[in-house]
Amino acid sequence: MKKITVDGEEYIREKDCKPLKSWPKSEHGNPFMEIGESYFIRTVTHYFTGRLIWVGEKEICLEEACWIADTGRFHKFISGGEWNESEPFEPSAKVIIGRGSIIDMTKHEPITTVK
Repeated sequence: MKKITVDGEEYIREKDCKPLKSWPKSEHGNPFMEIGESYFIRTVTHYFTGRLIWVGEKEICLEEACWIADTGRFHKFISGGEWNESEPFEPSAKVIIGRGSIIDMTKHEPITTVK
């Protein structure tokens, strides 16, 4: 990417910015969170699975949510394998998680069983 400097500030030509603007369109400003998809979410204190139903500026909301107390071997869990301990919320519960507490999230089927 070619840069030019004007008065000590670096600039990039607009046509060179096109790859940077090629994220998928999203109604909530984040291309990685798709409403209706199910995710595994690691926060600073807990792990969850659930179906994303709403994204706000500072929170997200899940249904079919489950607290994952122990994933066991992480690679095996995240690949769709087994886990050691899970505690689902009530089926009708809506679980709100602060976006600032999220470390990472990846698509993952909901877990609905106590284990």
